[in-house]
Amino acid sequence: MKNISVKKIFLYACFSAAMLVSCKKEIEKISDTLKDTVSSSETSAVEKDSIKKDSVVQKESVPPAMQENGFYNAFVLPKDKKMRDSIYAEFSKKYSEKERYAILALNRLDSKNRFNTDTLVVPAKIDTTLMSYSPFPMQLDVLSGVKKFVIFSYPIQAYGVYSNGSLVKWGPTSMGKKAAQTTRGLTFANWKKKLSISTVSTEWKLPYNFNIHNIGGIGWHQYDLPGYPASHSCLRLLMKDAQWLYSYADTWILNPGGATTKAKGTPVMVFGDYKWGGRKPWKKLLDDPNANNISVEEMTKLLEPNVDRMIKEQDNREKVADSIKTAKAMAPVQSEKPAEVPVN
Repeated sequence: MKNISVKKIFLYACFSAAMLVSCKKEIEKISDTLKDTVSSSETSAVEKDSIKKDSVVQKESVPPAMQENGFYNAFVLPKDKKMRDSIYAEFSKKYSEKERYAILALNRLDSKNRFNTDTLVVPAKIDTTLMSYSPFPMQLDVLSGVKKFVIFSYPIQAYGVYSNGSLVKWGPTSMGKKAAQTTRGLTFANWKKKLSISTVSTEWKLPYNFNIHNIGGIGWHQYDLPGYPASHSCLRLLMKDAQWLYSYADTWILNPGGATTKAKGTPVMVFGDYKWGGRKPWKKLLDDPNANNISVEEMTKLLEPNVDRMIKEQDNREKVADSIKTAKAMAPVQSEKPAEVPVN
């Protein structure tokens, strides 16, 4: 009886020990699983953070696609000013002064407002003339008879210049803000002045001002380009563009006395609507390199009803200008008055 009890106790002890070992193993297994889960979670967070960082790096460091394939890259600017300064220092090292000028122009910015964005759209291949990125058609047959023409697009905040239907120049602009929008439609260049003072504020100096709405005081000139429509109805330009257009366009010709117009200047058109509060049009180039392109068909439809008037005014100006030249050539040449000899 005693032996049976001892056996039972022994068997019970073995069973208990086995159970303890099994439980310990299970606990260790669970513990290891928990460790793996935490470790996996931590690794996942690190990986996510790494991916996040890599995505920013990729935008800046991945070899750019060739421009002929129509791709643009994003140059990301952080919110922190010190970091921005550092990033822009790298930007300045990477691109020459002319290349930086072209990149900022593509983003509708001047150097003063270079930080006024969170992302710069950068072409894969830099063309300092900007002509490779023109949103305007290179050729418009509808304008073949028009010697000079300037057009401003509100939707993409850009201007284009055509000579006999060929695009000779385009660039960025900042047009009238929502509360003071630039007048749309066809008009003609009037007078110009190398330095005008704004009627809104005497502190605003307007270099190379070319008036296109005399009564409204609207014209194109150099002033800040902040990357959106910000003016009080005028058409802001980069300094080089304002200088170029100042020399390119023809002024009006006034009748004697200056009260009435005898001939109109270069035809100018402002058209379209800006999507206020929407994504900036040039940033869409990152998704679609043709996002801002204006088709030949769209331009032809817009211009066709106005071409006859443009040519009529152009012909009239040439006749008036020729008649003035002829009159000056035929005017008698006044001989110099002989010096008076004192009489004694």
